[in-house]
Amino acid sequence: MGKILKYYHLLSVILIVLITSCSTHKDLVMEDHPVNPKREFRGAWIQTAFQEEYKNMSVKELKADLIRKLDYLQTCGINAIIFQVRPEADAFYRSDLEPWSRFYTGRQGKAPEDDFDVMEFLVAACHERNMEFHAWLNPYRASTSGSTIFADSHIYHKNPDWFVIYNKQVLFDPGLPESRQFICRVVRDIVRRYDIDAIHMDDYFYPYPVAGVPFPDDYSFKKYGLSRGYTEAQRGDWCRENVNTLISELKRTILLAKPWVRFGISPFGIYRNKKSTPDGSGSNTNGLQNYDDLYADVTHWVKQGWIDYNIPQIYWEIGHTAADYTTLIQWWDQHTYGGHMYIGQDVTRTMKAGQLAEKMWYERNLPHVMGNCFWPANEILWNNGGIADSLKRNYHRYPALIPAYTHMHDRAPAEVNGLTTEWTADGYILHWKARQSTINPELASYFVIYCFDANEPIDLTNTRKIVAITRETQYVLPYEKGKRKYRYVVTAVDRFHNENKGKIKKVKL
Repeated sequence: MGKILKYYHLLSVILIVLITSCSTHKDLVMEDHPVNPKREFRGAWIQTAFQEEYKNMSVKELKADLIRKLDYLQTCGINAIIFQVRPEADAFYRSDLEPWSRFYTGRQGKAPEDDFDVMEFLVAACHERNMEFHAWLNPYRASTSGSTIFADSHIYHKNPDWFVIYNKQVLFDPGLPESRQFICRVVRDIVRRYDIDAIHMDDYFYPYPVAGVPFPDDYSFKKYGLSRGYTEAQRGDWCRENVNTLISELKRTILLAKPWVRFGISPFGIYRNKKSTPDGSGSNTNGLQNYDDLYADVTHWVKQGWIDYNIPQIYWEIGHTAADYTTLIQWWDQHTYGGHMYIGQDVTRTMKAGQLAEKMWYERNLPHVMGNCFWPANEILWNNGGIADSLKRNYHRYPALIPAYTHMHDRAPAEVNGLTTEWTADGYILHWKARQSTINPELASYFVIYCFDANEPIDLTNTRKIVAITRETQYVLPYEKGKRKYRYVVTAVDRFHNENKGKIKKVKL
């Protein structure tokens, strides 16, 4: 497999060089190489930690800014927004468990104007645009650098013994059951009250280690590690069990609240270095490791079905000496274990190295990789290195459905009925009926509208034929002279992204 990929990689590089020599737009010219897939996760992370913009905005300005961002990202083909709603055990949403975030209002616990709930607003705005909303939480972190002044309502004041300080950060002690229980309460609260599509966590589990500075969890290890038979030499195994327990309990929490809500992780890009694994199963890299340094046993979570998607942050360049992108994406592709795998892409490093075309080639040609997530969304909004232009004109030129989560549910919803056309004050309308419900994920969640010439074969895999993806039950037809015949197909898609075969309507436009 590796030799074949290296051959195709070389071939793709030659093609890119040849085509680029005829154009000044390196990433825009490969219009249909490779063909835009029908299904592809196209996410973007919107960070709130360390962002100063929100606290200076009025609600009116904030709404306008969020809408501007969503509209622009939508034109770039983004179909999933991963928004950081809990950066420091605080909230960008109304919560009885945690205070308003200092990154939102400037001071932790200070309520925004009219108690404006950012998450509630974004969930509705994303769904209106048929974009998914993933609520991004940092599980253990309570203070990023020791500079946070905790609000009176912060859980730290009530239970300071749950927390430890490491490298100036205030963190929940992962070894305490009370920490896990509280984090699960927060997740349960979000899932129950908001119509989110997924809970998302990134690479911050046990903190990034500082050389020569041990993590200060002696108390919890003596109480819960030694009592369970772990020795000091097995402390790392105990730490991994702590994180494993949190992940499994979070998945159970989500399932009991709303079984259609997914749970995703975007871990650090290296699982283990080959030299660290006795059987040589790690990647041929040399860097920080999930398993050994962050105690995040990501592949175990995938095998157990505790997470529904995995987005390893492969932020390095192709050819990086310590962590080569090509090496890592191939390694992760071979370790998906049947789960959904997307790739975390660093926009700045990719565009600076001029490697967008090559990275997209790998993502679309490896058998188990199903999409990308771009870090951060701001770099797309700023069109860093022409990334937005490249996505709009090439890689995301045609729309894509998110890959179906068939391991959760594998039946398509019922077909639409009453598909007909009608003249209205708003124009010539194609409309239909369908059963829909925010509490029944097996019913239609959104609809895909395809347009084919009258004598053209109907091929629902052809993304060029998609004219709209909508949550509405109508579509304004582009009527001209009423002399040309078309066949429109309307399919229904459920919350798990299962699509049915659709209904056909012949029209003259």
